Formats: sequence, C-alpha cells, structure tokens
Amino acid sequence: MDFDFTDDQEQLRDAVRKWVDKGYGFERRRGIVKEGGFSRAAYGELAELGLTGLYIGEDDGGLGMGPVEGMVVMEELGRGIVLEPLAQALIAGGVLSGYAPQALKAAWLPGIAGGEKLVVLAWQERKARYRLDVCEAQATQVQAGWTLNAIKSIVPAGDQADAFLVPATVGGKIALFLVERGAAGVATRGYGTQDGSRAAELSLKDAPASLVTLDGLAALEHAVDIGIAAACAEAVGVLDKTLAITVEYMNQRKQFGVTIASFQALRHRVADMKMQLELARSMSYYASLKLNAPADERRRALARAKYQLGNSMRFVGQQAVQLHGGIGVTDEYIVSHYFKKLTQLEMTFGDTLHHLGEVSQRMQDTAGVFA
Repeated sequence: MDFDFTDDQEQLRDAVRKWVDKGYGFERRRGIVKEGGFSRAAYGELAELGLTGLYIGEDDGGLGMGPVEGMVVMEELGRGIVLEPLAQALIAGGVLSGYAPQALKAAWLPGIAGGEKLVVLAWQERKARYRLDVCEAQATQVQAGWTLNAIKSIVPAGDQADAFLVPATVGGKIALFLVERGAAGVATRGYGTQDGSRAAELSLKDAPASLVTLDGLAALEHAVDIGIAAACAEAVGVLDKTLAITVEYMNQRKQFGVTIASFQALRHRVADMKMQLELARSMSYYASLKLNAPADERRRALARAKYQLGNSMRFVGQQAVQLHGGIGVTDEYIVSHYFKKLTQLEMTFGDTLHHLGEVSQRMQDTAGVFA
C-alpha cells in the first residue's frame, strides 16, 4: 500500500507549516489567550489559505478536498497548537454538504468556505457522557418552521460563532438543525478552556431554527467522526512537536557534567515516546482513510483510532513533563502548553475510556483492525 502523499498534499502541508512558523508564534498565541482564546484575524488568515473550505465543493466556493488533506492540515496546526477551531469548519462543511437541503447550502456554505461565517457543532449535554443518542433538546414544528429548546455545553468558540449545528429530538428521534447566534431566544456564556482556547454554554429558548435533516443521528455521528479524525491528526502534530521539544531540552540540560540525553534510562523513555507517536500516527492515517467508509465500518474505525490516540497522548504528555522536571509545568515554558493541549484533546469527542467501550460494543467475530 502506498502511503506517500501527492505533490498537492505536500504543497498544502508546506503552506500551512509556513503560516504556523511565521504567523502564529508562541507570543502571538499567548496574546490570543489573554484576549479570550479566539482571534477572528487568525481565523481569517486560515480562510485566506483556503482551509475553511477544505471539505466544501468548488461550486460553493470551497476547495473540494478530502480527509487526507484535512489530516495534513490538522497535523500542521497541531504543531503550532493553534487555538482557532478549524475542525469546526471541516465539520460544518462536511455535514451541510452531505445532509442539508439546497437552500441551506446556498445560504451558508460560501460564507463558511470564505471564513466570513463560523458554524460550530453544539452537541454535548450534561447527562449524555459523550453518547450521541442521548439528547434532551426538543424541537417543535411551528407555522414559520421550527423552534428549539436546549442547553448545550462546551461549544467551541460558542460566543464568537455565527451559527450552531444543534441536534434535537423530534417525535422521539434526533434531527439536526442550524440555529443562528443572533436569533431570538439564543444566549451564550463564554469562558476559557484548559488549553487556552474558547468555549461557551449555549441556551436556546424557543429559538427559531432551520432543519438540516430529520436523519439527525446519522448526521451527528458523521459530524463527530469528522471531528475525531481532525482531533487525531491534530494530536499527531502536537505529539511530534512535544517529542522534538523534549529531545532538544535533553540535549541541552546537564547533570554531573554531561547532557541528560546521554543517560541510558532516559533514552529508553524517549524511545517509548517515539513508539507511541508512531502508533498514534498510523491510527490517525487509519481514521482518515476510513472517514468515507460505510457508517458502521467508519464508526468502528474512528473509535479504535481515538482510543489509541488517547493512550499515546497521555503517555507522551506525561513523559515530556517528567523529563523536563519542574520547568515542564510552568506557564512560561512552551511544553506545558503542549501538555495542556494533549490533555484536552484526549477528552475531545469522547475520552479514552468511552471509546474503549465503543470498540468493545462494536467488536465482531474478529478484533483485527482491518476486519
């Protein structure tokens, strides 16, 4: 099997890497955190590169690319621990392109592709514990369309978004809706998250909504799987940079007159970190390659990938902090911010224990990855 990237994919990687290196340094990131964890200017720069339209067709102003290109981009953003939620643009573009009626596509996809509109997935509820089929939000059909009553938690950049994709129950089944942030009955309460980015609590009280699809659970599962694949790829970038920072530190830090990189026991720990990175990388590839597979196969694959990435993130993050010593948890030193990002990504779209349960429930006669 050929795992080489095409010339176009390598050029895309190079463009994003150059932007991260030159336009999104640690000091700029620190400034964005102080300002609240989200920058419209930085998000606009991602849009100028075409990244917000990655999963949107050319007819709607996007690039019409696929999961592998998405993986390449998210890896590079992970290396720079970029705060702006590009994964949400991938989710919105993919879901609206695949499930929304034509009028809704025409109204929103060009704006998402151009970066003028930020549409985010608002799916988490307090009692759901990552389960997608648990939904207390209620939708009611009225003469003018639909209204929603819901409370959704940890909505990425929720108080900065232009609209939300919201699952809600209709007649005992889950449907998916689009709600504009400026609509009547919509309230948000923003706050900073552990990694410095921004999220919000979303409250809807008889808020007007546009129906995306009545087959909401299928659309929601697809949306979350796009998010998982993006999180896995982003995590690979974070892991790669975390390891590089740790190795650089070990080649500089001295004890007993020699660099600590010369200590055999510590070299073994770095080798274990490298192994976990490569396990994570291979499962991220697997997740992206399975993103367009039939739903059952896709769901099994993404759960397996997220489980392995969760283990790798926890191991590499903890080892990096321990190998640095006390400086590894200080705000002034960059590795602590990579550790926070890994900790948050491990819980994004379902933590490791949740996905272990998903893998177990979906296991067939053979437990092989490619079964």
